[in-house]
Amino acid sequence: METMTVERVIAAPIKDVFSWLTTTTNYTASPLILRCRLTRHGESAPYGVGAVRNHLWLIGWFRERITQYDPPYATEYVVERSLPPSRHELGRMTFTEVDGGTHVRWTTRAEIPVPLLGPFLTRRLARPVITGTFRNILDAANTALTQRR
Repeated sequence: METMTVERVIAAPIKDVFSWLTTTTNYTASPLILRCRLTRHGESAPYGVGAVRNHLWLIGWFRERITQYDPPYATEYVVERSLPPSRHELGRMTFTEVDGGTHVRWTTRAEIPVPLLGPFLTRRLARPVITGTFRNILDAANTALTQRR
């Protein structure tokens, strides 16, 4: 398994940043994201625990289930299915108030499930593509949230 983390400070209040990034239909503001749908509402909020969301990104299709929802500080998810196939242990976003805005830390732990070559492909192919996509979504969030102000 490979752990991948992207961090960014967004010059907006923590509640706004949390709301934007947990409402994944916003991700289509990134040119790398084709479609995002909430297919099942969560227990306490639309994107809360138990919510299921489907994403079609340029890098693949993902069905995710929310496993933790602690507004406005953290959310966690697991990828239940994907194309291309992957093994996924964790997806987590944490939000911390800092001078100048909100620090976002987005971490995922995954691998390409190919015998023998899986770790190499994950490190050399999946890692740069996934972290680049996360950065692009954070850029879209930053643009959306700072242009409103």
